[in-house]
Amino acid sequence: MMRIDINSDLGEHYGAWRMGDDAAMLGIVTSANVACGFHAGDPRSVLETLRGAAERGVAVGAHVAYPDLVGFGRREMNPTDAELEADVIYQIGALQGLARAAGTEVRYVKPHGALYNTIARDERQAAAVLRAVRAVDPELPLVCLAASQLVEQAEAVGTRAVPEAFADRAYEPSGALVSRREAGAVLEDPEEVAERMVRMVRDGVVTARDGSEVTLRAESICVHGDSEGAVRMAAAVRDRLDAAGVELGSFAGRR
Repeated sequence: MMRIDINSDLGEHYGAWRMGDDAAMLGIVTSANVACGFHAGDPRSVLETLRGAAERGVAVGAHVAYPDLVGFGRREMNPTDAELEADVIYQIGALQGLARAAGTEVRYVKPHGALYNTIARDERQAAAVLRAVRAVDPELPLVCLAASQLVEQAEAVGTRAVPEAFADRAYEPSGALVSRREAGAVLEDPEEVAERMVRMVRDGVVTARDGSEVTLRAESICVHGDSEGAVRMAAAVRDRLDAAGVELGSFAGRR
């Protein structure tokens, strides 16, 4: 039977600023990428999200980012190796403490936003992130952009790479994501997105924005929690995959 994970970026509230509907998304996804405070997420909100994940048996991952609250972690940065390694270690450690208090644990790492896209192509920054993850726990998997060089780079140092596809993002012919600065980068039709993900799981391909076919072998599907209509989008993806006979479950397992 075909099997796939559905993940979403959660825990991104910050004080009076509310981002997404974590409670609803936790009833749909099988893995939760929880903010660690660098791009979003205050301690109280993160703890609340972690408790919700624990109650629902949703696997938790550390959603590490550049230190960029104003830009929501979506601005490119060029930290030194030492800075980036320390930043990632710090974020994973902070989430581990909160997760323990919530009755769960951090089972994987997924970089966020600009950091995610940068290390998909920048071997230097990718190496710093990998050193940080392995310094905390060599058994932690790293979620990576499917078809990126990072998959092989991670596996070369003994880190399990989890290739990921994006339900609600447009793809370039190269397999990279279309920049959010460009029109059409974020997809909005739940039914179209859901059918696209069934095809990706079944056939291993998605259609790029120029109409060409991109080969994607993914173990996890991301539906962004901050997208407009994110809950409807995630529910449509889950329902369509379920109807197609795809088994849903986290690559990281359950508590």
